[in-house]
Amino acid sequence: MSSSIPSSLTDTPGPTERREAAGQPDCVPLHMLVVLSALMGLGNIATDMYLPALPAMAQALKAAPGQMEFTISGYLIGFGLGQLLWGPLGDRLGRKGPVAAGLALFVVATIGCALSTSVATLTLWRVAQALGASVGPVLSRAMVRDLYARDRAAQMLSTLITIMAVAPLAAPILGGQIVALWSWQGIFWLIAVCGSAGLLALQTIPETLPPSRRDPTPLREAFASYASLLREKRLVGYALTGGFYYAGIFAYIAGTPFAYIEYYGVDPRLYGLLFGLAVAVIMGANVLNARFVRRFGADRILRAATVVLAIGGILVMVTTRTGWGGLPGLVAALLLYSSMSGFIVANSVAGALAAFPRQAGAASALVGSTHYVMGMLSAGMVGAFADGTPWPMGWIIGAGGILSFTVTRLLLPGISAANASTGEMS
Repeated sequence: MSSSIPSSLTDTPGPTERREAAGQPDCVPLHMLVVLSALMGLGNIATDMYLPALPAMAQALKAAPGQMEFTISGYLIGFGLGQLLWGPLGDRLGRKGPVAAGLALFVVATIGCALSTSVATLTLWRVAQALGASVGPVLSRAMVRDLYARDRAAQMLSTLITIMAVAPLAAPILGGQIVALWSWQGIFWLIAVCGSAGLLALQTIPETLPPSRRDPTPLREAFASYASLLREKRLVGYALTGGFYYAGIFAYIAGTPFAYIEYYGVDPRLYGLLFGLAVAVIMGANVLNARFVRRFGADRILRAATVVLAIGGILVMVTTRTGWGGLPGLVAALLLYSSMSGFIVANSVAGALAAFPRQAGAASALVGSTHYVMGMLSAGMVGAFADGTPWPMGWIIGAGGILSFTVTRLLLPGISAANASTGEMS
């Protein structure tokens, strides 16, 4: 297959929404959408599949209370730092080469996880695993931005996330079965196979960033450009809006295995079904976002979604503090919070990347690393404040929803008005 994508797909519009209607493909091949979705979802699979095994792993590795959460935090550290590396590399060298290198590192590190005999060793391999996995979402988002601008990019990102969600929907269910019928190590062996399959699938899609459109800036200066990007108020606003959402969602990921399985006595195999329910709700929200984003505008939907997010976060705080509603009440509140992913993630990423088409990789990396660094901090806080109840998870999720809402009002005060015109032009 040709190493470059057809010219009809590489005439990327500039940063303004007025150019969105011209020069863009209406769609890309289905197999390319599937491959990009798989690359975006690989990092989630590496965490979601082993969540049902955390209590069993804690026993097998003789982990102290709260210690296993640091395997999640370590992963998020690697994921956040890795995106800062791959973004500028992708802008300068093209997308496919760095993706292949990252996937190779992911496979090797995943095998290391399977062979680990202590929490410390497992955590180190998880950091390396995340460094490799982080190439997928950062450069997949950049590839979408190579092809589309703003609202259309948000629509395509929602489509990719919907397809991608099939993996985390099945991953915890499959992980629960593997740990019940085999062992926790078997989960990592299967993840390594998935990474190898992704490396093969990468060869079937074309390069979206031809040499003529690559950033010639030396890598040293490209890395230094993060400082200038951080001075862009709107980019920071979009990054933090998604970042605080991720702080809550990773507190959910770190806290629910123990809240559901140990506190409420849920069977590990049923945990996957509860987790899958949340993923199904997220998929539905992404379908709705893809349908309506070009009518109402990405920013307008983002602003409304943070209101619902804050309400969901407050409800999680109430249920975890008071026990109101028991397990069904907690699940319902968490579903309301997590469902806003469909309206917040794609729209905030598209907004952040819209003004930086030639630095799409670096901007995507900065946004993505913000998301995962904040997720790392919240997952670590769940472990650090663990008290045998769901409350530490609850107040962290509540804070994430409230802060995400606050950021849109303080750093993105004009997005609703600004998007009124772009929604019409789309």
